[in-house]
Amino acid sequence: MRKPAAAKPARKKPAKVKAVAKVAEPAMDVAVGRRIRDLRRVRQFSLETVAARTDLSIGFLSQIERGLSSPSLRVLATLADMLGVGIAALFGASPSADGASDQVVTRGLQRPELKLWRTGVSKQLLSPASADNKLNLFLVHLEPGGSTGDELYTHDGEEAGLVLEGEMMLTVDSETWSLKSGDSFRFASRRPHRFSNPANDAKSVVLWVNCVTGAG
Repeated sequence: MRKPAAAKPARKKPAKVKAVAKVAEPAMDVAVGRRIRDLRRVRQFSLETVAARTDLSIGFLSQIERGLSSPSLRVLATLADMLGVGIAALFGASPSADGASDQVVTRGLQRPELKLWRTGVSKQLLSPASADNKLNLFLVHLEPGGSTGDELYTHDGEEAGLVLEGEMMLTVDSETWSLKSGDSFRFASRRPHRFSNPANDAKSVVLWVNCVTGAG
């Protein structure tokens, strides 16, 4: 008499991993793109004009304005210069209804944020939002490995900052410094520069000031 075959243990189905939709990032790209488009139209610049003055392709500019491409900080700084504003004007934040720029206080829960999610860099605007502001205060967050990119870039103005948490590598011209919590810096923004977080497991936070000298 044949013995019944032993039942094979049921194979466990692999647990389904739910995809985490990155809703916030594309929405941020759309908001920034819309703000760039609005500023361009106010100044009555065509895409062709912007492309010629920034060395960016018309197709790339169109993608940025439609929120289909997430520009780097270097590209945003280039566009801000060309549009005659500080980079804070690209945050998509709406100034007061009457267009006045006399707001004094920015509440902690009302900070506009520019999240460059592809590069691991985000900037919170601490000062009141206005395209006319010459002096802007930011809280910059650098994710582990976050960077402005390998290419040095320049823009109008001056900048200074204080590392609050973690570590930051700062390159200005041909010199590079490692800055840790408590270290500070200042340089003219027309000097080629870049910055990054060299840590693999820790975020860095920097209080950053930008002073625009040629906008407006």
